[in-house]
Order: sequence, then C-alpha cells, then structure tokens
Amino acid sequence: MKVYCSAERQRAHYPRNFLVNGARQPNPEVPERLDRLLQALASGPHDVEAPADHGLGPIAAVHTPEYIRFLSRIYERWARIPDASEEVIPNIHPDRRSAGYPLSAVGQAGYHMADTACPIGPDSWEAIRWSANTAASAAAHVSDGAACAYALCRPPGHHAFSDLAGGFCYVNNAAVAAAVLRQRHQRVAIVDVDLHHGNGTQGIFYRRADVFTMSVHADPIRFYPFFWGHADERGKGPGLGYNVNLPLPRGSQDDAFLAALDRGLESVQAFAPGALVVALGLDAFEGDPFGGLAVTTEGFGRIGGKLAHLGLPTVAVQEGGYLCDALGDNLASFLAGFEAAEAGG
Repeated sequence: MKVYCSAERQRAHYPRNFLVNGARQPNPEVPERLDRLLQALASGPHDVEAPADHGLGPIAAVHTPEYIRFLSRIYERWARIPDASEEVIPNIHPDRRSAGYPLSAVGQAGYHMADTACPIGPDSWEAIRWSANTAASAAAHVSDGAACAYALCRPPGHHAFSDLAGGFCYVNNAAVAAAVLRQRHQRVAIVDVDLHHGNGTQGIFYRRADVFTMSVHADPIRFYPFFWGHADERGKGPGLGYNVNLPLPRGSQDDAFLAALDRGLESVQAFAPGALVVALGLDAFEGDPFGGLAVTTEGFGRIGGKLAHLGLPTVAVQEGGYLCDALGDNLASFLAGFEAAEAGG
C-alpha cells in the first residue's frame, strides 16, 4: 500500500491550547502524532511518498470560496488586531448559519470556527493545504488503478463542514478524497471508524445521493460532537437514506464495534459504490487519552480486514488517534489487517 505524507509541511501546524469543560488545556493534536505514525510506517514495508501540489481545486470541490479565503488569510488579519491572542480563537458565534457575514476578522472567526479546538497559527494554512494534498494524491493514485493507498493527513479533517472548522479539523480530507474519486466513479462510500462522529463529512454530503456516508462512533448524547451523529440522521432531500450513524455506548469493546461495523457495511454494499474512503481514526483505542471506546490493537486489524473484504478501491485517510504508547502499533495493525485480507489472508 502506497503511503502519502508531506511530513515537514504538515508538522508545521502546532496548536497550543484548547478549552475542555471551560478550562484551558494543552492541545493534543500535536506534531508528535505525525512522528509516531511515521515511525510505525518506517518499521514496516511501507515507503512514504510526498504528495503532489494539486492547488485549491480539490479543496474547492467540498468547501466554499469564502471559507477557503478565510483559512488562507485569517492569521495575517488577526495578527494586526491590537493585543490579539497568538492564535486565532473565536469568542463569538452566530446562532444560525444564515446570519449576516461580517467583515471583521473576529466575526468571521466566530462564523467559520465551531469551537475552540481548532486554533489557527502562523503556519496552520500551509499544513492544512498539504494535508489536503496528501488526501488528493492518495485518491488520485487509487483513481489511476491502484487497489489502495494511505493518506497520513495531519491536521485531520472529518469535523470540518463546507464552511466551518471544528474539533482539530479545518479542511475535510476524507471529503477531498471522495471528490477526487468521484471524477472516476459514479458512487463513492465513506466509512468513518473514528471515536468521534464525522459530523463535517456528514454535513458536506447530507443532501447528496452520490456519496454514501457511514460512521461508527461513541454515542454523542454525552460525547463530542454532541449535536450530530445520532441514529435518526439519515440524510435530507436527494440524500435521504444515504447516511447511516451507528452510535455505541461509552466503553464499547471490539465485539460491539465490529458488530456495528458489519451492520453498516451491509448498507455500504447495498449502495454498490465504485470506491471507498476510510476515515481512519485510531482514537477508539482502549488506551487513547479521550477514553470513549475500548477497541484493542488487535481490533484495528480486524477492522482493516473487514473493510478490505469489500473488495473496493480504497483510500484510508488518517483522522484522530492521540499520544499513547500504542498509537503506532494501532496503525500498523490496521494496515496489516487490511493488506492480509486484500491478499486473501
């Protein structure tokens, strides 16, 4: 499986803080995450290739022009505000998406940033853009006929809507990959196995019938992202029936996770996609700092095997998974399970 990553550029984004239950804490989405995953790849049979620069086209396929303009320019504008914080962090939000669009940098930060977990620093846009290039290059490789590819994206993306950042995410890399695959395939499925619901991915495709979205995650009734990811969210308009959410009780282990995944994959197969995007979160791990689910390292291998058995051209896009001793082992387990099943093992 070919691996794509622009390590130096993607490492440059270094958010310092975020709020947890009203208290400022160190942001866990740090460059060391990338280093741990690269170390795991270096110990296996995977060569890492730098992605091509695809320009803004793949990003613009799933994000609005005003949002892209915001991401690319906001830090420079923010830094001109007297006594502004070192990172762009919103302090006001509109009560609806149809609200007026302000000229103020502070107002636009509130409009385009759902929470305080996605601060923007001086090097953030460069890392965001190259994370999207990583996803686009992996998808282009699969579109050209490869069976699979892994995009080591950082920062992650599945909480990013078409015009809204949140939850450490800015550009939705899984959606970028799906848009690239859609140029070749009439129907593409996205399967999200992150601990948290991929609310941004759901939102981008919620009214579309050409991209099927499915997510297995901790029940949002008492867990981030709270307002999305419930089982009754099935899509709207042309997209009704093209979204499946499978929320799990906190602490669910391998068997419960895999059983839910099996149910979701039945719907994926009924959709008959031409290609698959896997939003690969490793934070469902039993030892992850977020502590929501209890998937084992072996369990990630079983997840990889089930996804490979779909027999679809597949792009795996890295999402969550935070600093713990087994982070790299979990990635290695997933890739080994996927590749063994793909080879008929």
